[in-house]
Amino acid sequence: MSSRRGAKTQLTTPAAHKRVVKVNGTISVSELGKQLGVKANDLIRQLMGMGMMATLNQQLDMDTVTLIAGEFDYEARDVSFDELAMLSGPAEQKLVEEDPDAVLRAPVVTIMGHVDHGKTTLLDRIRSANVASGEAGGITQHMGAYRVETSQGPVVFLDTPGHAAFTAMRARGASVTDLVVLVVAADDGVMPQTAESIAHARAAGVPLIVAINKIDKPGVDPERIKQELTKFELVPEEWGGETMMLPVSALRGDGVDGLLEALALQAEVLELKANPKKDAFGRVVEARVEKGRGTVATVLVQEGTLSVGDYMVAGEFYGRVRAIMDSHGKRLKTSGPSTPVEVLGLGGLPTAGDAFYTAKTEKDAKKVAAHRESEVKRAAATGRQTSGVDLLAQMGQKEREKQNLILKADVSGSLEALKGSLEQLATDEVEARLVHTGVGVISVSDIDLAAASDSVVIGFNCDPDSKAKRAADQAGVTILKFSVIYDVLDTVKELMSGLLTPETVEVRAVFHIQKVGTVAGCIVTDGKVLRGAIGRVYRNGSLLVEGKITTLKRFKDDVREVANGYECGVAVDGYKDAQEGDRIEIVELKLVKRTID
Repeated sequence: MSSRRGAKTQLTTPAAHKRVVKVNGTISVSELGKQLGVKANDLIRQLMGMGMMATLNQQLDMDTVTLIAGEFDYEARDVSFDELAMLSGPAEQKLVEEDPDAVLRAPVVTIMGHVDHGKTTLLDRIRSANVASGEAGGITQHMGAYRVETSQGPVVFLDTPGHAAFTAMRARGASVTDLVVLVVAADDGVMPQTAESIAHARAAGVPLIVAINKIDKPGVDPERIKQELTKFELVPEEWGGETMMLPVSALRGDGVDGLLEALALQAEVLELKANPKKDAFGRVVEARVEKGRGTVATVLVQEGTLSVGDYMVAGEFYGRVRAIMDSHGKRLKTSGPSTPVEVLGLGGLPTAGDAFYTAKTEKDAKKVAAHRESEVKRAAATGRQTSGVDLLAQMGQKEREKQNLILKADVSGSLEALKGSLEQLATDEVEARLVHTGVGVISVSDIDLAAASDSVVIGFNCDPDSKAKRAADQAGVTILKFSVIYDVLDTVKELMSGLLTPETVEVRAVFHIQKVGTVAGCIVTDGKVLRGAIGRVYRNGSLLVEGKITTLKRFKDDVREVANGYECGVAVDGYKDAQEGDRIEIVELKLVKRTID
């Protein structure tokens, strides 16, 4: 029927199958209003009635959308990308306690503790290797994973760096571990990274065994260490507590067998099991790029069996497993639970700590990787948005000076730790700006970018190739190479300190006029007087003249300075009418280089 002129518009209600709000994880208030056919202001009022202050661009989760949609007789449907249907599944869904196919597996033990307390040396003693001598400065710069055959059975060890900058790496170590061995030096005691390690172990909810190292040193008292650890609620078993505390000497091997027995006992109590028949799942321990091999990822298989030819997804990268090697470089066809291995075949560098999964087909793996990559880009774009409140807060603030850096490292774990440490160096006046970061050798493109952005190139355990060296020489780009993180941070602090504006410091000397004349006879009552400094003449508390000290005499001789308590003659430029009782204040202006603490 044709509508008559002047008739009211008929309101229609969508059919039930059309009253559906599609939500891809989250949805903005404005988009939800469009799908519901409701004005955004009405929707905001509805949210305020529910106790939620919202804006047009605020993202709402699925639970909130379900409640709102119900108020308008709509159904909320989650149409987000379903990774679980394509991957081997997360650990919490795959690890089933009552699994008939589950078998006993080797415990994963993380060695933690403060820098230079002997963690790597202890691991050397256990696996009869000499890793510590190969580490720059005797400090572990990466996270290593090793499967060791001991007299008590196989054990997987994770060696985490003890330097404060590697807090995140220690946290990842605790997240994949079954047991933690906390190494405390008997000659040093509880230190800041010792406390952090205890916190990480507790956050991971794993048992902790204390190894009191360096008992071979004369004059050490292990009982003092035990007493210090009680402040962190770690009470030794012999004192009625539940924490095993064992004295060891990593250098001589004293107590190491007892430590292995303690680990075996704890593993037996935990009844650690895994199903090798499932699809592989685990964590990326480390990742790097090697010439001729591509991306090399060190992974720890936690569940299932990883095989050559499997399609693997880690972070936003995927690939087909081309090769599997153990910690000795031996090629394997498969790798079962509690096995750290190196894997070749990923299309990019995952972040240390990323979970890895296996996919049923290459198509599924590619879809998951593409979806994750788009999510990362969307999150980055959202993070770059600046609100009006932020803009108002930034108005009137002095812009910070920036030291541009291009940071390259040999492995992703070190790169991540360095990025976090450099970002923490920022002050109200200066910051380290990371123009570009990456893993692998320093390339010509890095040099070109450094030249364009006026950046300093920092290489951590990596060198420039021959072409990059020539390009750097031609462009005048500075390349700084380091192998110890302390040196990186100290050098960047010096670079940033050079950008600070010199500070003006006033050095004051006060004295009183005693005679009348062109050169005022004075006595220095505080500080010292310098010829060429600025003199401020005060009379009755008010500033009379300010000028340069043109004459400074001791008796009849011209002098450069006069110290506190001595008499002198002073002539100030522009000060002609000197009167007894006037006070002259000397101001010396100095440019003092400032540094970042």
